[in-house]
Amino acid sequence: MKIVIEEITQIDKDIYDLLLLGDSSKDMLNDYINRSQKYVAKISEKIVGIIVIINTRPKTLEILNIAVREEFQNKGIGKQLIKFVINMARAGKNEIIAIGTGNCGIKQIALYQKCGFRIVGVELDFYKHYFEEFYENGILCRDMIRMKMYL
Repeated sequence: MKIVIEEITQIDKDIYDLLLLGDSSKDMLNDYINRSQKYVAKISEKIVGIIVIINTRPKTLEILNIAVREEFQNKGIGKQLIKFVINMARAGKNEIIAIGTGNCGIKQIALYQKCGFRIVGVELDFYKHYFEEFYENGILCRDMIRMKMYL
């Protein structure tokens, strides 16, 4: 399965719906989507995943969103998107990549650690401003797990 990763600038409904897999808050998504860089993973021209990044500080990139279509999950696509960003960050002389995920995102936390990220903090009650409570893995999502990779 050959995966091609390329930058996109336009967001259609299909891509927007894919982004909602990675961030269920439309308000948050709408806030960052137009000021960030977006890269899609394609298999046979079909978009199967996306990663969204932004420079938050000098020499620091943050991954704001990463999502893979459900039927393509657990096939290494998310890991390839992260590795793509790591390589791009190194080439751009960045020193830190940051990422955050909900306390309920057990698979995400494991993936990020396997890619080399370390937990650097927990932002308590981060999700309390979200319109609705949400659960993943039977766990109420309340706190943001902050992770970083030092390049």
